Amino acid sequence: MSTASTPGYDEPGGETWAFGVTTFAAVTLVTVSIFQILQAIAAIAEDEVFVTGINYAYAIDVSNWGWIHLALGVIALAVGLGLLAEQTWARVAGIAVAVLVALANFAWLPYYPLWSILVIAFSVLVIWALTAQMKEA
Repeated sequence: MSTASTPGYDEPGGETWAFGVTTFAAVTLVTVSIFQILQAIAAIAEDEVFVTGINYAYAIDVSNWGWIHLALGVIALAVGLGLLAEQTWARVAGIAVAVLVALANFAWLPYYPLWSILVIAFSVLVIWALTAQMKEA
């Protein structure tokens, strides 16, 4: 007796795979947004929390960076929730927000390097997951 599986549901590239990748991207984006919001609260609440080394060309006041991170965190949270609700607009918006979050954290590297690298890594995971899902669609 042969075992026949329903094509497209259990193998990579099927609907289950696409749903799993989208869910992974959504949860990761929500995680990134929480990181962004926590980072923003720390920057807005107390400028002296962060130690800066050398002056860079894109030096901005830490409180201003906090507001930037807060805005990106709130937008990323909304897009992540849109992905969980399977909204079509959220896929492209998720990639755009993840790119913006990664760029903002690259500029934030002098202030808090380890946290920034962690957020950049999560952003890259979101970009990978959403683009992998788009290729399958």
